[in-house]
Amino acid sequence: MAYSQKQKGKIDMTCGHIMRNIILFAIPIIIGNVLQQLYTTVDALVIGKYCGDTSLAAVGTSSQPVEVLLCVFLGIGTGVSILISQYTGARESGKVVSVCGTSITFIYIIGIPIGILGWFAAPYILEFMKVPQDVWDAALIYTRVVFLGTLGNLGYNMNAGILRGLGDSKASLWFLVVSCVSNIVFDLLFVAGFGMDVAGAALSTSIAMFISWIVSIVYIRKKFPEIQFTILPRRFSGTMMKDILAIGLPVGLNNSLYSLGHVALQTFNNSQGAIFMAGGAVAGRITGCANIAITGLSSAATTFSGQNYGAKKYSRIKEGHWRIPLCSGLITLSFGLFFIMIHKPIIRFFSSDEMVLMYASRHVVVMLLSQWFFAIFNCIISIVNGTGKVRYTTIVNILMLWAVRIPSAYIINRYFDGTWVMLCFPISFSFGMFAMIGYYLFSPVWKEVMRMAENKQNEVEQNLA
Repeated sequence: MAYSQKQKGKIDMTCGHIMRNIILFAIPIIIGNVLQQLYTTVDALVIGKYCGDTSLAAVGTSSQPVEVLLCVFLGIGTGVSILISQYTGARESGKVVSVCGTSITFIYIIGIPIGILGWFAAPYILEFMKVPQDVWDAALIYTRVVFLGTLGNLGYNMNAGILRGLGDSKASLWFLVVSCVSNIVFDLLFVAGFGMDVAGAALSTSIAMFISWIVSIVYIRKKFPEIQFTILPRRFSGTMMKDILAIGLPVGLNNSLYSLGHVALQTFNNSQGAIFMAGGAVAGRITGCANIAITGLSSAATTFSGQNYGAKKYSRIKEGHWRIPLCSGLITLSFGLFFIMIHKPIIRFFSSDEMVLMYASRHVVVMLLSQWFFAIFNCIISIVNGTGKVRYTTIVNILMLWAVRIPSAYIINRYFDGTWVMLCFPISFSFGMFAMIGYYLFSPVWKEVMRMAENKQNEVEQNLA
């Protein structure tokens, strides 16, 4: 059972011009990120216009606790994507089928219990975050309703990861188009039409994710019949689940600890009051738009690394392991400078409160001047993860957050002006970037990958001679 890269519209990262493949793979994901920012921006615009700054602050603070429980399982989805990219590169189609069948069972086993657990755990999570009383009720209902959409969220993200591992990044774009349009329509219906406030916004998001999940299932079944993709669980391999967890669990736990750290950071924001929280929520819409290239290029880097590692084309990994991160850094810096120049008139669409706008502007400038550090850092991590070497990247991610970002945020909040707490991000970004550059230069594990690349290159030269 062989896969045809051209017939299926997939990008084969094991041959052709490296940066051309990376860009072609990343473009649909980048466009998808724009659409994602569009519908989160519509959320903010609709809520800001029809509900007010308190509801806007509630939405901003409620997204973090949801990520804490979801990220560990989305990280396991990354493990699925990495394995599929490696098996695709190695042309082991039977293992691709096994990974997909196991992942379908997994999302049902996990998604339904998390939705139920999240509903009951929501008040305790918000209490831990020290959410202000004037925001509490709105934050609680938003968190609970979004948790109910966990199965759709996990299902969509797992399927998108499977397609990226296969080399198909275009499909996820169309899924996001469906999600974006659905979210906007339901936002206007529930919030503007029925006056459901943040409950309507949360319900819109959950319904949109379920619709995207269903569309992704239909697409995979039609375009990739050889994968034998099913709607309900039918196949499960304990051996394959162990392989998935070996890569995905460290990534997932790291993601979860990362999100938990963001919850801790949110407590510093919450301590500054609803106005500061609203400013941060507004700023997030701008910084998200400016960072649209990071996820796309990092996803492309993971697939590139995974496919070439599976195909034992180590020389291509060596050729791209510097070029891809530097490209991501330059693109992110360019976007950041552009949005800094135009951000002031944009943020006025979200709020008319001058203090909210001042805090939002400060946040935008600080973040966008430093996000290119994160772009380089994240691309290097993605390349290393694609080879299955996830231990060091997990350690660096944890240290960047818990040993650098949170302590620096505490120091700023405790001993200086807490409204400058966002400075903890550039401090931690620079730490992470230099730590991953150090991995490239000094890690024996990575030196071994580079040695294999040199050996392969020598073999090619000898054969040509």
